[in-house]
Amino acid sequence: MRKALLTIAVAATLTSACCRNKQEQTAGGSTEAVMENIMQRKSVRQYTGEAIGADTLECILRAAMAAPSGRDWRPWSFVVLTDRDEYETIFGDNFNMRMYKQSGAVVVVCADTVHMAPTRDNPDGPAVAQVNSLWRDDMGAVTENLLLAVEAYGLGACWTACYPWVERMAPVKEALGLPPTVVPYAVVPIGVPAGENTVKDKWDAARVHYNRW
Repeated sequence: MRKALLTIAVAATLTSACCRNKQEQTAGGSTEAVMENIMQRKSVRQYTGEAIGADTLECILRAAMAAPSGRDWRPWSFVVLTDRDEYETIFGDNFNMRMYKQSGAVVVVCADTVHMAPTRDNPDGPAVAQVNSLWRDDMGAVTENLLLAVEAYGLGACWTACYPWVERMAPVKEALGLPPTVVPYAVVPIGVPAGENTVKDKWDAARVHYNRW
């Protein structure tokens, strides 16, 4: 009995220590780093023109694809652009052209508005084309993930809208050869920041309501 109690006591002590260490690590480590990264995110509109490494871009896109997705349909795709000579053809007379040409890479965040999958009524049946009514929500999440990953790498980015303006989407869709159901949702230039970029404190306690409005 004494041996059993000793075993339980040791196990409890180890469990407590593990939990305490985890809490300490979280309090002073990963949680702080994550929160700092979120709070430091800002829109950067001026870049040095320095190229972004392929490995870095892949890591940023991996983080983007970790976003939540309605029904796990993951409607996103990305077109990564690095040839500045093509930008005027792709983006037409977009007023963000200077920003695009200064950046090290431009990511066109695309959404497929139709998903091929079995229906809920016939989950074991064949895949059929279904309109994805949640693609806009998914794309907002994936674009924010991308921006946070850029911040984590010490780079800068700016979310420039493409959807829903037809005059912005049309040249992009044609130049990049996007399929009929795919929409160019956002254009995100990524680069090494030039100059100082100020973080905005957007906290507003008046926007928070508890239990009811």
